[in-house]
Amino acid sequence: MNKFKWFLLLVVLALLAMAWGYRTLMQQVSQPLNLTEPTEFTLKRGQHVNHLLHYLRANDMISSRFAPRVLVKLRPELARVKAGTYEIEPGMSILQLLNMLVAGKEKLFSIQLVEGFRWRDWLAQLRNHPKLDSSGLTEDFIRQLDPQGGSLEGWLMPDTYHFANGTDAREIVRQAYKRMQQFLQQAWLTGNTDLPYASAYEALIMASIIEKETGLAEERSRIAAVFVNRLRKGMRLQTDPTVIYGMGEAFDGNIRRKDLREATAYNTYVIKGLPPTPIAMPSAASVMAAVNPIDSDELYFVSRNDGSHVFSTNLADHNKAVREYQLNQK
Repeated sequence: MNKFKWFLLLVVLALLAMAWGYRTLMQQVSQPLNLTEPTEFTLKRGQHVNHLLHYLRANDMISSRFAPRVLVKLRPELARVKAGTYEIEPGMSILQLLNMLVAGKEKLFSIQLVEGFRWRDWLAQLRNHPKLDSSGLTEDFIRQLDPQGGSLEGWLMPDTYHFANGTDAREIVRQAYKRMQQFLQQAWLTGNTDLPYASAYEALIMASIIEKETGLAEERSRIAAVFVNRLRKGMRLQTDPTVIYGMGEAFDGNIRRKDLREATAYNTYVIKGLPPTPIAMPSAASVMAAVNPIDSDELYFVSRNDGSHVFSTNLADHNKAVREYQLNQK
């Protein structure tokens, strides 16, 4: 056998060895990590792929540091991992993990901003969430964003918001604010035009009152009709949630007779018309109810103490319902 044939044979053997080696390597890096439950891992800015490999080795998730390092050398694109917080799941291989970090598919966290809560409640949630950066939630930011100046009451859309670790909490606020603005404007343009509201903002105020008065979907438009009818007749709204809002920190769980007589901007037993601002964050359903009340002559409602209400068209029937469902319950 001449030298060329020997050389050719050696090349073929080398290629076969390389192919076998690469196949073996890929089998190793495709094996599941030693992991029994999801684990959160954070790669900080400035840290590189070696930090990940050291973490996996230190926590006994991989048995060999050799294969992953060789893989990164052979495929340098796998070294371009992105900073962030990731969730390593059972069954995941080192190859899948590297691909996830290269793609920047961070673990998403969530915060549920509930309808009917006040801005101050939401602000506390945002500031206390461990995965949000709330340092930017200053009074200046709030004043800049709020068209009424100083409060975002009513202006944020209730929902569950998802975000990556370290997200600026202002992004959540801006997103919720933009969604409510867009939704309110669309509802205002498509809703009933024969309503005693001077603006879409007044419809938002009404929606917040509806939100606090009932949690039943089927009652929202009916509650709206009662308040609309009272506005049209020049009657005071006389709704307890506005009184409570106006009391602020002084509210201890009870409304007393003197509270109903206290002259505040939100006491609808004293003032006529709507209060100056929303009193809570209304849901999309309450906004729709505010601009689409049912057609009715009802002027009163009283709680049955089970979440539902009795509706009346006249004071006599209303007083009868009050005696049955409120006075007799005490």
